[in-house]
Amino acid sequence: MTLKCFSDQLMTNLGKSGLRVSNIGFGTWVTFGGQVTEEVAEELLTVAYDRGINFFDTAEVYSGGKAEVVLGKILKKKQWRRSSYIISTKIYWGGKAETEKGLSRKHILEGIQASLSRLQLEYVDIVFANKADSHVPMEEIVRAMTFVINQGWAMYWGTSRWSTMEIMEAYSVARQFNLIPPVAEQAEYHYFQREKVELQMPEMYHKIGVGTITWSPLACGILTGKYDDGIPIYSRAALKGYNWLRERILSEEGRRQQAKLRDIAVIADQLGCSLAQLAIAWCVRNENISQVLLGASTVEQLCEDIQALQYVPKLTGAVMEEIERILGNKPLVRDYYSVSRRPSARSVSTVSTELRGSLRGSRRNSARTPKSPC
Repeated sequence: MTLKCFSDQLMTNLGKSGLRVSNIGFGTWVTFGGQVTEEVAEELLTVAYDRGINFFDTAEVYSGGKAEVVLGKILKKKQWRRSSYIISTKIYWGGKAETEKGLSRKHILEGIQASLSRLQLEYVDIVFANKADSHVPMEEIVRAMTFVINQGWAMYWGTSRWSTMEIMEAYSVARQFNLIPPVAEQAEYHYFQREKVELQMPEMYHKIGVGTITWSPLACGILTGKYDDGIPIYSRAALKGYNWLRERILSEEGRRQQAKLRDIAVIADQLGCSLAQLAIAWCVRNENISQVLLGASTVEQLCEDIQALQYVPKLTGAVMEEIERILGNKPLVRDYYSVSRRPSARSVSTVSTELRGSLRGSRRNSARTPKSPC
């Protein structure tokens, strides 16, 4: 039996780069190499590709590298034109040894080569730094990513879960030393996680061209409503190693969120969609987002999620206002910039000026200390 699956994939540029990405992408976190069999993984990837999704995301840490192995096997078997899809992976946690994690030049170079081996690919389209690393100089990170791109192992690089200050620092270092800056940030975004994507990232886009890819539009399944009566035995929150998710759901804040979801479910019923579809459509509607990453453990679930696209036009101003009233958590404009490397919060323009000054000082010092080549 062939499942009917609504498809209306719009393409947009990833930030101000020339890379055209589908408005939703498909991620392999938890599922590939872990929660689903290789046969189901192949079905999921095929459905996504056939419905116009051209972006597939993974990471060296997903299922201890097994997610990349499974994804690579499927891509080799399907023999789709390599130019017709985009593969991204993320580097930070590659193993238990100190030299197998973080963003040192050593791990970035060795990590990307290990990922390519598992994926059976000559290159990935984007490599993301899967967490900021305060133990590594930013210049070392940017130089290593530039080297990876110059070697042809990746086309672009980006960041994931970095603060806007860290992204700005990477950009400033890249411009100062004629290196390649990041093109996108991967950030969590859903009803209950909004400030960074709605307030901070738009300014990053307008100032330096960094695009936004969002993940977890269903907040690890919380926004589907399936946790309204507790923890289902086959849910993600019931998996080993997800105690943090169970605690989050069963907390007092979690109960308040479930109460709000019951009110939002009334809106979903009026629109003729599920709670999950409404949550995804709400994310896609944000014009400041280049792409929303989805994950799924069944073909039926993936098809339902993709069908959320048909409800985006139904989210009128009035509907959005009602959702906003229920959520009651609209981010307020304020001086929200912060950086782990500095004690105080400052604006992007101020930090940019400070960074240029410090980089000029670094360049003067470099005249006395020979630089190692990229």
